[in-house]
Amino acid sequence: MKQIIIQGIRGKMGRALCERIEGRQDCRVLAGIDLSAGQEGAIPVVSSPSDLPAGGDVVIDFSAPEASMRLLEYCVAHSLPCVLCTTGFSEEQKAQICQASEKVAVFQSANMSLGINLLAELACRAAKKLGLDYDIEIIEKHHHNKVDAPSGTALLLADAINASVDVPYTYVYDRHAVRKARDVHEMGLHAVRGGSIVGEHEILFCGQDEVITLSHSAASRGVFANGAINAALFLCGKPAGLYTMRDLLED
Repeated sequence: MKQIIIQGIRGKMGRALCERIEGRQDCRVLAGIDLSAGQEGAIPVVSSPSDLPAGGDVVIDFSAPEASMRLLEYCVAHSLPCVLCTTGFSEEQKAQICQASEKVAVFQSANMSLGINLLAELACRAAKKLGLDYDIEIIEKHHHNKVDAPSGTALLLADAINASVDVPYTYVYDRHAVRKARDVHEMGLHAVRGGSIVGEHEILFCGQDEVITLSHSAASRGVFANGAINAALFLCGKPAGLYTMRDLLED
């Protein structure tokens, strides 16, 4: 049975992880990391990775970029695999993640849902087939507490499309100050924040007289929790490297 550590254990995703792990026979939660130390039920919670008990097999991180960087330092020092589910990393932080992956196994995905990663594959196929005759716009919707925009998932989808075409698109996040016709090499990314929306993503392929829409809607955080747990178990025993959802799906 694998021993999992959860950073951000008192957040909504941390609690969703605990609920899903509780019903499994192949893993358990050893400890949690959060701003305030104490107990989360029977699970010990520490405020710093340096206070973690020994015996962890892998860490799942649903926190904030700064906390993720501190966690990575600990993981490298203790040869502990890490699943990064946090989004909103700066370019400098992304470089640090790559450096850490040279010394320890790191799994990173902006979205842990199988459906979202399938959506990315479908979007790539559509972009190749439809070409520049269809304008591409991505709309993402999340709860009002989400701080990064556009979402990491929207960028995941946009980056996947860009990697599949010959001439990459330029991302446009705001059109209110622009007074000109849309360029065929633009891709619009739009963020909606409101209420308790778990996560909705739409990719619009807008052509002459028709619009093709690919979409994904998450009904609960459980779908992301399941993906993160499966990624954590996949990562146990893996050599140093940067792994993605594609590696998990192909395993």
